[in-house]
Amino acid sequence: MAAQVALITGASSGIGRATALAFARHGSHVTGVARRSERLAELEAEINALPDPHGDFLGIVGDVTRADAMQAAVQQTLDRFGRLDVLVANAGVGHRGAVADADWKDLETLLRTNIDGVLHSIRAAVPAMRQSGGGHIITISSVSYNLVSPYAATYAASKAFVTSLAHSLRLELEADRIRVTDVLVGRTHTEFNEKRLGAGKRTGEGLPTMPADRVANAILRAVANPKRSVTLRLFDRRIIWGNILLPDVVGRLARRQYR
Repeated sequence: MAAQVALITGASSGIGRATALAFARHGSHVTGVARRSERLAELEAEINALPDPHGDFLGIVGDVTRADAMQAAVQQTLDRFGRLDVLVANAGVGHRGAVADADWKDLETLLRTNIDGVLHSIRAAVPAMRQSGGGHIITISSVSYNLVSPYAATYAASKAFVTSLAHSLRLELEADRIRVTDVLVGRTHTEFNEKRLGAGKRTGEGLPTMPADRVANAILRAVANPKRSVTLRLFDRRIIWGNILLPDVVGRLARRQYR
């Protein structure tokens, strides 16, 4: 891990922030991309306060929904650190509410962030990784990617896109020595639930929640020992398999959480 350079989107909070700290703690240099400059400054101060040796941090205020912003972030990473080895395409937003009744601005924000943002990040990072002789792309998907999920359908569909993309990219980029790992994340204790878009009021109270550090450590392990896909908990595997075997049952349970 020590000599690697990682670019992490959505680095100002939650999983992105925890992952930036984990990489820096293990000696990797980190570029953190987010929209909130004050949060990036706080993260930089925390990384600089880590015990030596730790990696350096470059905070970049940028919006993943803009292709030019991600191209600029990668170029600044190359200018600062000379290479790019790992991309963690983490930035994303959630949504609750009925598809037909949702505010289009909310749906557009979700699609532009969860789909366009991942594509812009990958398309900016791959040429830099090719120059470095290879790399590793980590996509942050969700255990809801295959879920029959009433009132959370657009979010689940966006994560289905991410997972499908990751599986195809793995073969596309194999000759470039760029690995791809899809991390299927279950409910995590972050700002994500509070920041969800849409009118739905339920947030899934009572479901088991894990700390963001657990996800960050799983990402580190996936880089050190590459896997195609990572699911962290038995509970999350049960959700995925439940939707394969009993999709309508799982869908009705999900409806109670999100309506």
